[in-house]
Order: sequence, then C-alpha cells, then structure tokens
Amino acid sequence: MRDNSQPEDEAMPPMAGSLLLAHPTMMDPNFRRTVVLLTAHSQEEGSLGVIVNRPLGKTLGEHDPGLSESDLAGVPLYSGGPVAASQLILAAWKWTPNEGTFKLYFGIDGDKARNLLHEQSGYQLFGFLGHAGWTEGQLDGELDDGAWFVAPLSQEMDELEGDEVWRSIISRESPEMRLLADEPDDPSMN
Repeated sequence: MRDNSQPEDEAMPPMAGSLLLAHPTMMDPNFRRTVVLLTAHSQEEGSLGVIVNRPLGKTLGEHDPGLSESDLAGVPLYSGGPVAASQLILAAWKWTPNEGTFKLYFGIDGDKARNLLHEQSGYQLFGFLGHAGWTEGQLDGELDDGAWFVAPLSQEMDELEGDEVWRSIISRESPEMRLLADEPDDPSMN
C-alpha cells in the first residue's frame, strides 16, 4: 500500500463520530472505496463502525417479511461491514446545519427507532447488516500504514450514494487523492 497519509501534524485523529475513508489503493473487497462512520474508538478496546456507502437496494420490510407492515418497513438497508454480517443494527441521525450538529443514535431498538421516526423531527433511520471492527491498536496500525484517512462528518453521506460518497469526500484530501480516486480499478483497461 502506498503511504499517502496526511502529515502527522495535520492528521485528524480517529474518534467516534468521524469518518474513515479507504485509501484509493486499498484492494480488500470488504473495504474497497468505503466510507465508515466510526461509532466507537478506544486504544484499549478497539474500534467499531458501519459502512455508510454500500446500500443493499432493499428495505427492512423486504429483508424481514415480518416487518413488511411495520412503520419501519421502509428503512433502507446497508451492508455495514464484514463482522456479524447477518446482525441488524439500527441507527438514526439528524443534521442540524444552523447549529452545526450531528446527532446519532446507534444500535437502537425498534421502539426507540419508532419514537425518533414519529415524535422527533428530522431523524433519518438506517439499517446496517454487519459492522466493521478493529481490535485494540489495529486501526491505529492501519492508519499508520496509510490504509485509511480520517475525515470529519459530511452531509454528502446522505446526499450521494455508493462510490460517489467516497469519491467526493476523499477528493478533498489532496489533488493526488482526487487523481487516484478517479483511476479505474484496472488501469490497463483504460
């Protein structure tokens, strides 16, 4: 992997609520061109997050016929990561641009999801099948190797889909990242 990481004094540290952007040269199919919303990070306990740019093209009601008549039936599903890939994680978030805030509820149950849907305005609900996880020190090692960039939250994760989310956010990292992000998977086919 090429080390194109940010200079040490400019690098944003990983923390819950930040985004991990896969380096353009990462070929691991689990994380190629992904944007991971980091939901927990600790030197001692490891890190956890969900991939926010891999929509599955179906809803919670389509995934679980028992929920097809539920008010949560329309919640979009995403592939959250390779760990526990059949486990459903519900999350809700809300952007408040005039306050500059992002409010996140992660790992909520159906009752909390319904409450946010019906009684609190502005929340978007998402379902993630699986998650991404790192043991203690593992993510920091991958960051040191240049496998990931840490970026602040971006509303683009709600406005764009798939690779376009990743491409848009990582292109802001540097002119080199913009060029690498636009390279085809197999440059010989260009």
